Amino acid sequence: MLSNIYPKFVHELVMDYLTGNWQKASASQVYAIPLINALFSEVNPIPIKYAVSKIGFDCGKPRLPLVELSNAGKEKIDFLMKNWI
Repeated sequence: MLSNIYPKFVHELVMDYLTGNWQKASASQVYAIPLINALFSEVNPIPIKYAVSKIGFDCGKPRLPLVELSNAGKEKIDFLMKNWI
């Protein structure tokens, strides 16, 4: 799910791992854990639809029976994305 909003970051993480730069790949993975956890904080695809909308893609609202992301979830994702790298 992280790759949907930060594809370059995920690509670099994978390439670091594949080229043997395991320390950098590991550090990148650890850095991403709070955002990954936030993207899985509610039922999929609710958080990712919100995050993708924050980067400028209109992916609409979740269809029933799913509902929009909670205010707490929005605040957490907003904070984490705002302070991303």
